[in-house]
Amino acid sequence: MKKMLVSLMLALGLMVAAQSSAMEMDKETMRQMVDYSIQKWKLDDGVTVQDAVDSMQLRANLLNFMMVADLPLSEQVEAMGEEDVPYMRILAFCDALIANEMVKYDIIFSGFLPCRIAVVEDEEGQGWITTMNMDMMLHAVDLSPELEPLAQHVRDVIYEIVEAGVSGDF
Repeated sequence: MKKMLVSLMLALGLMVAAQSSAMEMDKETMRQMVDYSIQKWKLDDGVTVQDAVDSMQLRANLLNFMMVADLPLSEQVEAMGEEDVPYMRILAFCDALIANEMVKYDIIFSGFLPCRIAVVEDEEGQGWITTMNMDMMLHAVDLSPELEPLAQHVRDVIYEIVEAGVSGDF
């Protein structure tokens, strides 16, 4: 019994090591997947991060998308004692009725909710907007004929919100 337990433990250890090794070998592919899953836009010249946030909030409101979260992360980091923290804020937008339909169809969609848009500054003070590559997600899943236009609508609205932020368009 003891020998069998040792053999089992050894086999499990080898499986974990092999899996870990496979993940290490494929790290570049995994990084590419992450890079493809996120889109980023540089703010236009003269557009501040606050202009971008204000523009996105206004555009979302005009498009009937609710801002359901506002996470001022750089303010939180400063409150914890850090100094000279680059701007970092995450806004979350949602159409709750569409979100409900998507989650009823497949619970996996709850992991994508709500739609997040980050406004950040890099080390040089350049403002950027990032969000999930919604085209990639839409092409990776099979949606019902009823849900596909709803998902495309969400994508279009989120990208329109981002465009308003990039240009500072009120």
